[in-house]
Amino acid sequence: MTGPGARPSAVLFACGMNAVRSPMAATIARNLFPNQIYVRSAGVRQGKPDPFVDAVMAEIGMDTSKHQPKTFEELQESGFDLVLTLAPEAHHKALELTRTEAVEVEYWPTMDPTLATGSREQILDSYRGIRDQLMMRIKKRLAWTPPPSG
Repeated sequence: MTGPGARPSAVLFACGMNAVRSPMAATIARNLFPNQIYVRSAGVRQGKPDPFVDAVMAEIGMDTSKHQPKTFEELQESGFDLVLTLAPEAHHKALELTRTEAVEVEYWPTMDPTLATGSREQILDSYRGIRDQLMMRIKKRLAWTPPPSG
């Protein structure tokens, strides 16, 4: 990476339990930028797969069914150019990485859709809203535009 705002080659998405927001974001990024950006996700605490995530991602042709939540400590990789945090606790954890690694950290405050109440459809709508918000932010942040010539 060449500086703030530049397109990274390796991105880590992080949230509280790596069960909803960060796996959605990682799956979206992998699908939008296949073989262009190395993408992983992690959480501060161990979570469990969420079937609502699988349902709303399948609606747009993306598969999260094989995702197994991981914590920061369980990550095998390091050397990320950019960590995009989606929850306050993940942001604090990611900032700790900056002590030992040259990594850019950005905080994207993202509502936790597991807090939604109501009918199944209302809960799914909450998940869809987060999915669509992440899709727009990822497209905008990770899209590469060549610098103007001349």
